[in-house]
Amino acid sequence: MKELSPDETLIEGQWLFDGKEVTGDDACERIKWLVENILEELAVSKQYGAWETLYKDPKDNRQWVHYYPKGEMQGGGPPALKVISHEEAHEKFNV
Repeated sequence: MKELSPDETLIEGQWLFDGKEVTGDDACERIKWLVENILEELAVSKQYGAWETLYKDPKDNRQWVHYYPKGEMQGGGPPALKVISHEEAHEKFNV
């Protein structure tokens, strides 16, 4: 899998339907891999619980929020990762 590049600020997954089942696309798989293998968890949202989790990329210290932007979909929909500023992280996660 590909690690995060310095110019990336947003990764959004999509769900795919092959006529029988719904699966995540390559971005969903990459987000899962990044969260499990590269990013360091810093905080879970006090307001939304695990629906929003703050991570840090140990390579460049950028902070990333893992969230589900299509909350109206089953299971919150496909995941996304986006960079947020240290100020935003402090406001949202109190870190």
